[in-house]
Amino acid sequence: MREMVSGANIDLAALGDEAQAVIVSLRWSSPAGDGDADVSVLLLGADGKVRSDADFFFYNNPTAADGSVQLLGKIPAEEGDEDRITLDLAAIPADVDRIVVTASRYEGARFSELDGLRLTLADRTGERLLSYAVPDAGDVSALIFGELYRRGESWKFRAVGQGYASGLAGLATDFGIAIEDDTDDGRDDATEAASAPTAQEPAPETALPRTGQPARETTAGKPSGHRTRTVRKKVTLPKAARKSLAENDSWRTARLFPVSVLKSDREREMRATSVLLSVMSQVPEFGRRLTAGFGAPAGRAETFTEVSLPHGDTPRRPDGVIRMERAGKLWTALIETKTNGNALKPDQVQDYVDIAARRGYEAVITLTNDVALEGRPLVDVKIDGRRRNKVALWHLSWAEVAHQAQMLIRHEGVGNAAHAWLLQELLHYLQHENSGCHGFQNMGPAWVPVRRGIDEETLCQGDRRAVEVVENWERLIRQVCLRLGGELGQKVLPVQRAKRGTDPDFRRAGLADDLCTEGRLTAELRIEGTPGIMAITADLRTGKLRTSIEIPAPEQGYPLTWAKRLVRQLAEAPADLHVETLTDGSAGGPRGTLERLRPEPGDILPRDDAQITGFRLSLFKSMGNTRGNAESGFIRSVDRAVDRFHAGVVTQLDRRSGRRA
Repeated sequence: MREMVSGANIDLAALGDEAQAVIVSLRWSSPAGDGDADVSVLLLGADGKVRSDADFFFYNNPTAADGSVQLLGKIPAEEGDEDRITLDLAAIPADVDRIVVTASRYEGARFSELDGLRLTLADRTGERLLSYAVPDAGDVSALIFGELYRRGESWKFRAVGQGYASGLAGLATDFGIAIEDDTDDGRDDATEAASAPTAQEPAPETALPRTGQPARETTAGKPSGHRTRTVRKKVTLPKAARKSLAENDSWRTARLFPVSVLKSDREREMRATSVLLSVMSQVPEFGRRLTAGFGAPAGRAETFTEVSLPHGDTPRRPDGVIRMERAGKLWTALIETKTNGNALKPDQVQDYVDIAARRGYEAVITLTNDVALEGRPLVDVKIDGRRRNKVALWHLSWAEVAHQAQMLIRHEGVGNAAHAWLLQELLHYLQHENSGCHGFQNMGPAWVPVRRGIDEETLCQGDRRAVEVVENWERLIRQVCLRLGGELGQKVLPVQRAKRGTDPDFRRAGLADDLCTEGRLTAELRIEGTPGIMAITADLRTGKLRTSIEIPAPEQGYPLTWAKRLVRQLAEAPADLHVETLTDGSAGGPRGTLERLRPEPGDILPRDDAQITGFRLSLFKSMGNTRGNAESGFIRSVDRAVDRFHAGVVTQLDRRSGRRA
């Protein structure tokens, strides 16, 4: 991998044929654990300006109609977040001369508050080709990380690192996107409705991302005062269930994908594969969400099951095949599926990789209940580097599939009601107890010995079993993020502190040593729109789960006013919520349950006039002892603890309450 410096450029042709379809990743971390930014991409003509509003891609307009640009959103990285973008350079229109990759912060935040600003460029197999670390972003709220530009028949990449103190508005203006205030122009609702695009004439989504300025819209190439309309309304599930016409509650609604007849693991695998692939082919939005990160184009898709492919004396039968075509180019992936927690067979996956390489297929995708960890493949396979065709090995978990279905049908919407209904049927199937597609549900064989070793104080640092428990704890937390994010329609990501280092194995070894000495598993979640970081602690010595959040003290006002305001905000919170005052210095401040503090909020204030830095809110819950699917299971206990804390505490906090002036 080549390391770039500001101003340097490189011809992508020198990096190989695979660089025609690339994955651009932007990453950063925050010392406070709460840094975020929105990624955007602009397509520019020879004059250095966008051709129209449709050339501006961001979180509300993530995909080009031809699939040449796709914003995939955030995923957890080694530390902080990583935002991924796929660019099919061969599909970029001929009159586009330059592709600019940017990010912007909002509500007064600056890039100088973030660490480790870096852009990486990988080929469609995920192999990283180059990397660029932004040396010093400065006090700016918008930043150009890099750009790709044409030189003759090839594309080149330039490391830029240019910041804009004027934010996204200044950056957009430089590239021909005019910005105006979204003020009332005298038109009533009827006029607005009449000017909106019809269902037969969809318009590109053009509302700008958050810039820290109220309600603005892009109007590139439009006369002053014209308000660009957004896309036609997408279909989501109704919030309230429709009243049933059944004579009694024992009647069951007819389902497209029945699951009650499934009896064996093989039947579950075949049914789950067929159900998923059929919905992917019929709901393009859903299919793209699952395959875009694997380098697949946004073209016509066909899916197949019960496929037989020659391999020596005995043919191999992968669970499925995905074939996608765009502009005469074909992209193909083999699918290997497992349900009910069954593990992948390395020799079987190796055979599929060999077959794919021999037949010119692009990828092998494994799909199981397990959640992949960064830097840790689920199976070890050998990729023959001598072959001209490079095969990428990717992994999906059933939890990720359910998350993407939830995001579309409950929050973001799909093109029509039929697509929404198909996704609802898929989600019902995945969540049924008999489908076998329930995600990560077992803490592994090391769980019971490690807990026993902690109880008996015989667990020593360096014990490999402790590392296995830490790895499964990380899988569980990632799955919690997927589930909660799908229900809320918000980004929920695990926080990785920079002090733990950037190497995943080193970080996990350190957490395993902490587990041996302290008997605790810890994690932090960042939930978009909340005022702090949710912390989760599983104390294996006491058998207690603690969920908590820290709220910083306001810059202005009086401590008693802060305490009264906090108690009022938590009027509907559980009475057993623990409230602790945080003060300067190592000594902790006063603490008590919400039930005791409601009549006397002042009891939470320190008597020695110590400076209050914030408040910590915590709930405690007993955790299950078993490692399977029983009601008392540890995994279910974590899910319930997170749900109770978020619903009972986090949702009541005013996002502005802890903000410093």
